[in-house]
Order: sequence, then C-alpha cells, then structure tokens
Amino acid sequence: MLSISNAPADIGERILSAAASCLVDYGVDRVTLAEIARRAGVSRPTVYRRWPDTPSIVAAVLTRHITEVMQDAPLLGDDRESLVQQIVAVANLLRSDELVMSVMHSQLASTYITERLGASQQMLIGALAERLRAAQRHGSVRAGNPLQMATMVLLIAQSTIQSEQIVRPILDADALAVELTHSLNGYLS
Repeated sequence: MLSISNAPADIGERILSAAASCLVDYGVDRVTLAEIARRAGVSRPTVYRRWPDTPSIVAAVLTRHITEVMQDAPLLGDDRESLVQQIVAVANLLRSDELVMSVMHSQLASTYITERLGASQQMLIGALAERLRAAQRHGSVRAGNPLQMATMVLLIAQSTIQSEQIVRPILDADALAVELTHSLNGYLS
C-alpha cells in the first residue's frame, strides 16, 4: 500500500509517463490533457493541480527525459576529451530517441529553436557550464565565459540532432558523431 506522503510524487510520475507515451503515439501537436489524464488514471483537475497546461507537461517530460539520457552517458573525467565524448554520446542518444524526435518534428520545436530557450535547454546549458569550468581548471578547455561557451556547445550539438535526417545522405550517424567530436574539440581547445 502506498503511503500518503508518496502518493503525489507517484501521481506526478504517472502523469509524466502518460504524457511521454502520448507524445510518442500522437506527437506534440495532437496530444491532449484529457488523454494524458486518461492514460495516467487520474482526473483532469488532478493534472491541472500540477501543471497549468499541456505545454507545461511537455516541458516537464522533456526535462526529465533529457536528464535521464544524460545519466545514460556519464561524464568519465574532468578533461575536454571526456566532456566532448559525453556531449557526442548524449547527442547520439537524443537523435535516435523516439520521444525527442516526436517533439523535434512538431510546431513546438520551432519555438525552442528560434524563439526562446526551454527548461531542458536551460538545464543543459547550466550542466555544461559547470563541466566546462571543471575542464578549464583541468587546463584542457580554453579560457572564456563558461555560460557563453556552454550555450554555443548546445547550439552546435542541437543542430546535429535537429538536422540529422536531412544530412544523412552525406553524414551517416557514425560520420556525424566524428564530425561533431572534431567541431567540439576545435571549439573548446
């Protein structure tokens, strides 16, 4: 039996999991709060108590999911090479991720590519900035503002994720990873 103290977290996780499955099945542009609630086995007011609207749920799902993907590609050292290896591994995982690609092929993606930074992007920039500071202390990353550099690294890696399909005839997945590695090493050296 669930304790009452664990119930809200469990309901929140059920809602996020239901939203993730809706995103994969329907895409961002067709997912509804009603369907998320139905799949989570909760009422719409229960969802509204946690998130004000469907875009907020999508943002929470993406942030949680990208955090999980980052854990699947752990940082193995404080040096530039380890950081670049992690960034490339995360980009590779995200390029082949059903949930991320369902978002990338939606109208919502253009908002986060051309109009504003989303919560997931801000989280990635913050994490990259911290790792860049460590690599700068290590001496393997050039001097510079870590937050600005992290933002540029995000833009470079993000472009390989969003454009992978259109460049596939020229750069298959392996070649894309090699070229991204060269780009990041050159930029950060």
